[in-house]
Formats: sequence, C-alpha cells, structure tokens
Amino acid sequence: MDAQTIIARRVAKELRPGNLVNLGIGIPTLVANYVPAGLNVFFQSENGLIGTGPIPEQGMAHPLLTDAGGKPISALPGAATFDSAMSFGLIRGGHVDITVLGGLQVDATGHLANWMIPGKMVPGMGGAMDLVSGAKRVIVAMQHAAKGKSKIVARCNLPLTSARPVDLVVTDMAVIAFPGGKATLLETAPGLTVAEVLAVTEAELAIPDTVPEMTF
Repeated sequence: MDAQTIIARRVAKELRPGNLVNLGIGIPTLVANYVPAGLNVFFQSENGLIGTGPIPEQGMAHPLLTDAGGKPISALPGAATFDSAMSFGLIRGGHVDITVLGGLQVDATGHLANWMIPGKMVPGMGGAMDLVSGAKRVIVAMQHAAKGKSKIVARCNLPLTSARPVDLVVTDMAVIAFPGGKATLLETAPGLTVAEVLAVTEAELAIPDTVPEMTF
C-alpha cells in the first residue's frame, strides 16, 4: 500500500454519519475513494459544490466539475452547486464538521503551515485560513517527511495558516493528536515501530503506554 493510500484510508475512518466534510487539494481528495460502505457523508469543495463523489475514472471527467485546485471530481445524485459567497458562508459560519487539508509543516503544538513554499511562486493560501479557523474539526493529511526532512517540526518556520491548532495529523507513518497542546503519538502505520517513527520526527512526541498500529 503506497503512502497516499495509507493516509487517505486512515483519514476516512474519522468520518461520521451526516458529516459535512471539506477535502483540500492533493492527498485529501483521495479520502472520498475510501468512505466506509453504508456511511453517508457530504463532501464540500469550497469552489461551490456539496455532494462530491470519488475521483472520476479516466475519460469520465466532466469539464465543468472540478475541485478548488482545478482537478476533476464527480458529483453524486442530489449534489448542490452554489457560488463562493455561499460556500465560504458555510465555512466561516462553523457549519463544516471536518476539514481535511494537506500540510508543509505541523509543529509540536499543532500549528499548521500549508500554503507557502520558499523561493517558489504560489497563488496564495486559498480557503485554508478560513477552513482551519472555521471548521469544527481539522485533520491534516500529509506525508511524514519530504526529501528526508521531517514535516512534524518543533516549530514552524513557514507562515502559519491559522492561530488555531489542528486536531489530528495523519501521515504515512503515524497518527498524531494534540491533547493539551502537546503532540502525542496515537498510532503507527502497519509494520512500523514507535522507535522508527521517532527517528524521522523532529518534534518531541508524547508516547502513551500503548500505541497500536493503524487499522483500515
């Protein structure tokens, strides 16, 4: 199982019946492919759609159905489209139950940096600032390290997305939460030990007495 699949499948386990869920661009979009059978949730794309489905198969994409990053998406029966003002009214009004975003860094207290890459032109943070501030629960879906460097850091050195800490980080190696503002290792990926996770994690992690492996 590749890294992105591990992350998306584990995040999908956090979904609950009736949730309104915003999926960010990148790895978060894959979560829609792994919704447990019989679970009814509503996926929102902040460019104005509730009712997004799995990523369409090759040749089945509709040119007018895209996510906020311009990638093809599908729409389930009963889906609703609306303008950006309505979409961000839902986000800023606290009506989104879960937002799943990618990340560049998450620090030891749960603060997220996910929108600026030094030395590269980027279009801006998009809806990330609003989503981290407005959603009821914030989950970061990202790989644990990039180019051999930990993305779970002691302190972010990139601009913070929001002053609000995130609730959960799911990587290809671990699940980390932040009770009391302290990064805490909840689970390891299948086949990995706690020591192996710590070896590639810059931030200090609190380790409970029992740390189970992820299940899907």
